[in-house]
Amino acid sequence: MTTAPVPRARSVPLPRVWGLRPSDVAALLAGNGVFIALMWLRHGGIEQFSTVGGGLSAAGQLLALYGTYLALIQLVLMSRSPWLDEAFGMDRLAWWHRWLGFATVWLIAGHVASTIVGYAVADAATLPDEFITLITTYQFVLWGLVGFVLFVVIAIASLRAARRRLPYEFWFWLHVGAYLAIAFAFLHQVFAGSDFMHDPVAAAYWVALYVIAFGLVLTFRVGQPLAVSRKHDLRVGAVVPEAPGVASIYLTGYDLDQLPVRSGQYFVFRFLTRGMWWQGHPFSISSAPNGAWLRITVKSLGRGSAAILALPPETRVFIEGPYGVMTGARRTRRQVTMIAGGIGIVPLRALLESLAAVPGDLTLLYRASGPEDVVFRSELDLLAQHRGAAVHYLVGRREELGFDPLAAERIRALVPDIKEHDVYVCGPDGMMDAVTAQLRALGLPGSRLHAERFSY
Repeated sequence: MTTAPVPRARSVPLPRVWGLRPSDVAALLAGNGVFIALMWLRHGGIEQFSTVGGGLSAAGQLLALYGTYLALIQLVLMSRSPWLDEAFGMDRLAWWHRWLGFATVWLIAGHVASTIVGYAVADAATLPDEFITLITTYQFVLWGLVGFVLFVVIAIASLRAARRRLPYEFWFWLHVGAYLAIAFAFLHQVFAGSDFMHDPVAAAYWVALYVIAFGLVLTFRVGQPLAVSRKHDLRVGAVVPEAPGVASIYLTGYDLDQLPVRSGQYFVFRFLTRGMWWQGHPFSISSAPNGAWLRITVKSLGRGSAAILALPPETRVFIEGPYGVMTGARRTRRQVTMIAGGIGIVPLRALLESLAAVPGDLTLLYRASGPEDVVFRSELDLLAQHRGAAVHYLVGRREELGFDPLAAERIRALVPDIKEHDVYVCGPDGMMDAVTAQLRALGLPGSRLHAERFSY
């Protein structure tokens, strides 16, 4: 089927606004961090520093406690909780998740080193002998070591050089091993942690942290997507070519007028067909929600996206979401400028259709390497005419044009008062970095710059 279904527009509810502020999250995390330190003190952490070996072991305990705490925070950050998504956006959560992962590894490495050295000093043994004694005598030490090795492997795979070479699917499933690593850490903590062994209150506190972290993961990465996918039973309705290597996928289902989603948001899609059901793909919706169907627009960038463009009609679709903060909910000014690069036009095209505006309020700058790379041109022209928006196509390679169409002076020539606008930016990472720098040079405050990245 290559023709788009005709929409029967119905109103769509907006996603719930939770009101959680970043400062609330920071205060909660800091408060828990202080409580962990107080429990360590209560269990005699300072008193152990009366000897060198005891002091090293006590330092190792504290490093282990905070390493475990950061690992649980990582789970929460990537639980896809709507509260955190609204407060920060998934791209920022992913950035913090990544760097907390490295911090977790260093803290646990410090725990391993401090503990081995501390016990070796206390036993007057060599480090190799003490290490062998610990892992062969105490099974819970071996469990902790296995968890630590898993964390190290995941951290190595998260290095920028490794991420560029690893397929997303391999990287994703490797990160699933983090759940196993935390399970080993939990077993190690149960049988070796002073909190669990000597203080029922502290043990209950840590169990509660684990339950909350895994509960959020199960709720928002398993339960909620299962419920939404079952209710709406999405299927591929049509695959419509838009440009060379680009096509729109129209998804139909039940009660889509009850699916809360905003223009600018995205879902993670799993297409339930052979070889694809286990792969999650984040795609923004490319037209405003109409209650009749969802549309995503995909560019063939690899085997996974190429297979999506060849999906047969009636293929069932599992969805997670919606996610994303690059929506009208973040708008602070009447006038809005949108800057798209390549396939980054997808969420901005939906915003151009749905943002409340009068003629003259909306401006779109669309950067493309060549005419064949412009997607939705006829739709954008119709929207511009219907809504009184200004659409500027900035087409051509810089070496051919002799200038950068998105340099600060070029942007200012097209939108002289852009520093007074809200600005939405979407495109490749390099383009977004460059445009962000140009907008800052033009005096645009960071609070009025709205962007979201989908790279892992």
